[in-house]
Amino acid sequence: MWKIKRPELEEAEEIAEQIETQTSGNEVTSDVVPLHAANSERDESLLKLRMAIHQSLLDKMNLSMLDKLPEEQIKAEIAGVIPELLVTFDQPLNREERANLLDEVMDELLGLGPLEPLLKDETITDILVNGCDVVFVEKRGLLQRVPTRFQDEKHLMRIIQKIVSAVGRRVDESSPFVDARLADGSRVNAIVAPLALDGSLLSIRKFAKIPISIQKLIDLGSMPEAMAEVLAAIVKSRRNVLISGGTGSGKTTMLNALSSFIDEQERIVTIEDSAELQLQQIHVARLETRPPNIEGRGEVSQRDLVKNALRMRPDRIIVGEVRAGEAFDMLQAMNTGHDGSMTTVHANNPRDSLSRVEQMIGMSGIDMPQRAARAQISSALNVVVQVSRLSDGRRKVTSLSELTGMEGDTITMQEIFRFKKEGVDENNQVIGHFEATGIRPKFLLEAEAYGIKMPAELFRPDLKIG
Repeated sequence: MWKIKRPELEEAEEIAEQIETQTSGNEVTSDVVPLHAANSERDESLLKLRMAIHQSLLDKMNLSMLDKLPEEQIKAEIAGVIPELLVTFDQPLNREERANLLDEVMDELLGLGPLEPLLKDETITDILVNGCDVVFVEKRGLLQRVPTRFQDEKHLMRIIQKIVSAVGRRVDESSPFVDARLADGSRVNAIVAPLALDGSLLSIRKFAKIPISIQKLIDLGSMPEAMAEVLAAIVKSRRNVLISGGTGSGKTTMLNALSSFIDEQERIVTIEDSAELQLQQIHVARLETRPPNIEGRGEVSQRDLVKNALRMRPDRIIVGEVRAGEAFDMLQAMNTGHDGSMTTVHANNPRDSLSRVEQMIGMSGIDMPQRAARAQISSALNVVVQVSRLSDGRRKVTSLSELTGMEGDTITMQEIFRFKKEGVDENNQVIGHFEATGIRPKFLLEAEAYGIKMPAELFRPDLKIG
């Protein structure tokens, strides 16, 4: 694939001079460190060595062949090349360091460099890069800093460009922030200079390889079985659902889990800014928005896609998240025969979620009286599911509420289930329990029409259900 020649780059010579004599005993101290602990001088040298070898390989290889050869063959060829380059750089390495170096060079060539070990760690849910040398991850619901780092800002920008170009998007001074996704569906947001003052910012919300089911949420303590049974009845009886919660509270996870109750014979159209839903049904038509091009033309918004979805003969429409005027079109769809549709919204409680939807109707450009807007909301939406991330990092369904109509200018709601916090223990874990409010929801009649019957014991107020 390439022929090795002795590098004569001045940069390579400088790197060779900076690298100290190899000493054994350098061990990885964290399961998320991509090279070695990034604080020592030797680790700095190894980072520079990796980048120098990577650049040497780029100078000599036929890049067009990378996509045509199997990964194992590329890895075997690089493994044969690295010893010669190490001789050139006068850098001896032990077996462990050489294996790490090979993996990291492969990550640079075929993956996302220092981010690859973090992406492969299934316990990490979010990766937050604050400049080239500060990286945080969310692990088991809590943020922690990791020693992962990039060589410099240029290295970080190259990784960002690699991500966004793969989905036909761009980021530069004229368009300094972008939403994108990785090949596995992980959601990415990047913002660069001049808006990012201390280095480029990169956020990756990792995509679960195996969708989290309702049963998994029960096992994790996110909801009790009684609430899951009621949610299944809501979806199967084609009630329209709004999932509300803050950032990182698990709205999309809940949407994926609820969608598992949709019948295989129904046609589902999904609409998202960045595709991340993992519906398991066969008949799913997936749509994704498109940003404007460099001339500012060609944008396709969520509202455009919701309007178009109505012409696609959907049984249900699922919008990943409503943020603006598409909320009005979504409500119209729910009111015109597309029962069982679902969407999510950012809000701190069920009442606030309705206020947010009302504000979004105003963003549609349609001059609608407040009472008329609220009437649209109350007739379109049936259930609000509130999900929250607690202070200990755990996600829970904190409220399940039903919309019951209008009283004057006010939308009336009744809470069916709730999570009641009682405090925290010595380990700062939130203590609490789920309970029913004692109210039997109106949608039980609709559920019975679909042949779904739920025992009255599910709604007993004197019984802690989880």
